[in-house]
Amino acid sequence: MSLVVDLRLWHVDRVGPALARMATGRRHLRGRPGLRFAKLLGTGRGRTFTVGDADPHHWALLTVWDDIAAADAGPDPRLLEPWDVAATECLRVRMTPLTSRGRWAGRDPFAEPTGLVPPAHDGPVAAITRARLRPTRAVSFWRAVPPVVADVARAPGLRLAIGAGEAPVLLQGTFTLWESDRALTDFAYRTAAHRAVVARTEAARWYAEDLFARLAVHEVSGTYRGRQP
Repeated sequence: MSLVVDLRLWHVDRVGPALARMATGRRHLRGRPGLRFAKLLGTGRGRTFTVGDADPHHWALLTVWDDIAAADAGPDPRLLEPWDVAATECLRVRMTPLTSRGRWAGRDPFAEPTGLVPPAHDGPVAAITRARLRPTRAVSFWRAVPPVVADVARAPGLRLAIGAGEAPVLLQGTFTLWESDRALTDFAYRTAAHRAVVARTEAARWYAEDLFARLAVHEVSGTYRGRQP
């Protein structure tokens, strides 16, 4: 059975309690049956990937589960319920991995168990990127980002794009939701600015670690900024 990936995204009015939940909630990310990987994440506009991008009113939880039964049982209520109670808006996206390459904290959380091949998918897809920047290369990376972000914002088939990461700087990531695999592929491989940044990546040595995953989207519930993507 395929892995199940859930992304929860909350809007909260009060920033101080949210920061406290981020600090204390990590202890509840361990020991849940069937939970393979979990990260509490801050979010941002994804324009410059600097501190100025941070959105203190939106916070996320990414979880990867062994199967749908474990995903339906969900995270530890001691983690989940305080966020749900505090949230004025919540979005949840349920997915299964299609392809993944690279590492996140030393592992690939979206790699299917040996021998399993993801089924064919004809529908919306998501992309998750994550990178740990080399401190000495961060400024060069930040200078390269704006043209790509501008292209993402006007990309055909894009339904949602946010920045997401474990820290405001140096641990950078994105979550994008697309109408189809073709729309994502067209952006990734046919957009000049994105192709140019990809071509520079190896020589620029921006990343100490990086990951790209493409996922099939099966369910989108709730809203983000007043609308359902």
